[in-house]
Formats: sequence, structure tokens, C-alpha cells
Amino acid sequence: MTKIGLAYLNGSVPGFEDFGNLPTDIVKENGLVNGIKASQELDALIIPGGTLIESNDINIPLNTEIRKMARDGKPIIGICAGFQLLSNQIDIGRKSPVPIVKEGLGLIDVNFSPLITSDRVKAKVFDNSFLVKNQTEDVDGFHTHTYGKVEGDAKPLFYSKVQRMNYGDTNKKGDYNIFSGACNDDGNVIGTMIHGILDENPILVENIKEQIDIQDMDDVYNRNTEVKKYLLSEVGINTDIKIPQIKPLTKPKYLMIGSNGSDSGKTFILTGLAGAIRKRGYKVALLKVGPDVRDIIPGLYLTKGKMEDFASIKIGHLGWKDIESTVAKLNKSDYDIVLIEGVMSVFTGLLNEKVPYSAAEIAMSSNIPMILATGVNKGGIESAAIDIVSHANMLEKFGVSVPAVLLNKVYNDDIFDNVVPYIQNNTNVEKVLKIPKLKNADMRGFIPEVEIRYELFTSYAMELIENNLNIDEIIGMAREVEFNRIYSFEEIKSKVI
Repeated sequence: MTKIGLAYLNGSVPGFEDFGNLPTDIVKENGLVNGIKASQELDALIIPGGTLIESNDINIPLNTEIRKMARDGKPIIGICAGFQLLSNQIDIGRKSPVPIVKEGLGLIDVNFSPLITSDRVKAKVFDNSFLVKNQTEDVDGFHTHTYGKVEGDAKPLFYSKVQRMNYGDTNKKGDYNIFSGACNDDGNVIGTMIHGILDENPILVENIKEQIDIQDMDDVYNRNTEVKKYLLSEVGINTDIKIPQIKPLTKPKYLMIGSNGSDSGKTFILTGLAGAIRKRGYKVALLKVGPDVRDIIPGLYLTKGKMEDFASIKIGHLGWKDIESTVAKLNKSDYDIVLIEGVMSVFTGLLNEKVPYSAAEIAMSSNIPMILATGVNKGGIESAAIDIVSHANMLEKFGVSVPAVLLNKVYNDDIFDNVVPYIQNNTNVEKVLKIPKLKNADMRGFIPEVEIRYELFTSYAMELIENNLNIDEIIGMAREVEFNRIYSFEEIKSKVI
């Protein structure tokens, strides 16, 4: 019986992709598979992405088993954070004046340092491992990482063609400009920054089958189905929060989390809502307006959802899929609730002649209702209330329904209570919600764009959301939608002016 392990650890995202439907067994931090050492029980191992390095949740027993499998010549495939784990070292000191170096296992001779990309990619292939045998064309997949600069002397496997790096466009020549995959000298220990590489490139899966001599693929697929059931039975990882079985909705309902600017807490709010709604048994789709799908990964950590090919809603030239095709796909899917995270302010990009170029336009296109959030930590609760009134009224002018506004990081309940009548008297918003300031929010591990520990960030997000919001009321704000149209620049300009 062939056994292919999938690492199931705090900080990992094992539901992010299907890994070619190959994993048959779960491997936890103790390095055991059904009570037996992984190196003795497994024919191959897949280490998924996530925040394994920041989370420090790879411990000695599992490290020992990974090294034994590598020495025995068994295939080990590390994806994104899994690749980082297999490397020499990782500098996670983004926005730090000095490097913050974490040691890897030293199985692949490369080092990592900060580099952000979140593109769907094609990657050039180098024939240095069994994995890429007969793969003569580019491979497909996607990047979504913060520490993706790979340097070293390991044998290359992939170079990716990316559109953007560190929030800016790359060269327009379409060069293969990101070192995105490598292997050890023997070719059995493989690392890549390309997610979805086994799902989207069938030749690679065939090569794994041949390498470990799988005789009964039906058995592998049947046991993979059980692995997926296990993954989807729990909110998050090692939380023991079981997901109930409920009757699914007949059609998905949509809700956008928008804001009046960056640092409002959109990612934190969406993450907490995703976990709380999944906890009630609903299947939750998570989408991001614009290209930075890193923001929805904490939510996917809780829901065990896939990073869909429509997860990044295109605005201008940025993103993966347009809103029209995205709504069409979702409305034929088995998702119950669709949560969409906006980008920056809902109006950022509104007066760009390219359309759509803002979260507001995406909401307008399909009559998607919006919870409008604002952080009160910079200008105070009073200034946030004045700003949120202006944003809510402008959204109403554009026909976007705002069933609730949410003041985030509230530090004084009395001041909040005093601004509620002002917001209600000056808008048509029905609900004014609040979330208190989170203690320890400035510590490392809480900032998605810098360094994030998924198990820490998500547990705080779920707890704060569930303790301060009525989740059933939030679900009730979501609505079924259909794509209508993209408003022209002249229409938008006439409404603004």
C-alpha cells in the first residue's frame, strides 16, 4: 500500500490546494503516521505552505523524520513555507533594520529573504529532478508569499515569470525573473514557491506515481478523499472546533468588507468572520479585490478552503479574474457565503480612467452589500465617525448597500456610544458595530504584510469577532447577487462631481 504524507501542523495551509489528490496520510508534529515513524511508514511527503517558519511549529521529531526520508532517497516536496523549511536559512526581517534569521533543515542549498509576489505564473523548467521528467513546456501555478527571494547553489527546477514584485510592476519583457524552485543533488528533495503546481501540471503527478511505483491509484484517491474529509472536519488546525453538517444554501450569498483606508483591520475582520461562519457549518468562499491574495490566507487557514483561481478580483491590470466571470463561477458553486475583502479605501482608484479600479466599483457591478470598517487608532473615534459617514453616503450615492459600519480598535466605549447617534442620524446605515482594541496587536506575528503567525492571528480574530458581533446578524446581511455591469468612467465622474 502506497502512503504519501501531508504535514498537518500549526501554521500550515493543507487545504490551500489538492496536491494532485495524492496525500493519503496525515503527519503531525510528532513525526508519526498512525503511531509509526513517518520515515518507516511513508513513501513520500508533501510539506504545504503557511507560516511554518514564523510559527516555529516544526519540532525535532518531525525534523528528524524529514531528514531520514531525505537520506533514504524518498521524495519530499516542500511548497512555499515547506520549501523554506528545507532550505539553509530564512530572513524574516521584513521592515526590520537587521535580518531576523531562522534556520532551515539545510536539505536544499538555498537561502531566503523578503520578496513579495502574488501572481498567477508560468515557470520555465530545468531537468534536475525526477519530478519534471518529460515536462517540456512551462508549468502553471500561482505565487503568494512575503519571503520569496531565493538565492543559492542548489540545482534549479523553476524560474517564474511574474507581473509584480514588492507592490510594483516588473519589466515588460516577460522574462523568467524569479528563482522559484530547486532540489538537492539527488533530486528527491524538492522545493518550490509555486502553489498549485501538482494540481495544474498532470505530468508532474505522473512522475511521482512512477517514482514511488504506485500500483493502485484507486486506493490512493479513496484514501485522499478521507484525508480531505479529515481536513474539512475542523476549523483551523489542532483547535478541536468541529464543523457541523447543515443543509447548504441553494445559492451563495455575498458580503464585502470595505473600509475608508489601509490599516482599518479588514483582514482581521474577514478572518474572524470566515472562521465564525465556517464554525456554523457554512462553506465559505474568500476573495480579495486586487492582487494581494496574501490577505485572505489567514481566513483560508481557518476554513481549510482552496485558493480558487478567481480568488483575486481583477481591477485594472491587477489581479486574476474579472468580476463577471467570478460571480458566474461562484453562483454555480457549492459555496454558501462569499466574503470579499476590499483593497485600501473603497474609493482608492475610483477616478482612474481604467474601470473597474476600486472596491466600490466591484460592489457596484453586482450590487454586493458592504460592511464598511474604519480603524479608530489614528485620528480617534470622533474623526473615524465623521469619515465613515462620508464614505457611507458616497457609497449610497453609487447604489451600494451598507447594512452596517464597524468601528475597529475602539479604546473608549463612552466615546463610541456618543458617536453612534451621529452616524445613524447622518446615514441610512442600520447597524453601528464595534470591535475593541486588541491587546498585543503590535507584536510580531500579527501584521499580515510583515510577519504573521496564522494560528496566533486567527485565534485572536475569531475570539474577538465572536465575542463582539452577532454572527447570525452578519450572515443575514449577505445577499444573493448577479453581475450587472461595469460603470463607465464618465458615469463615475458625474456622480463624484
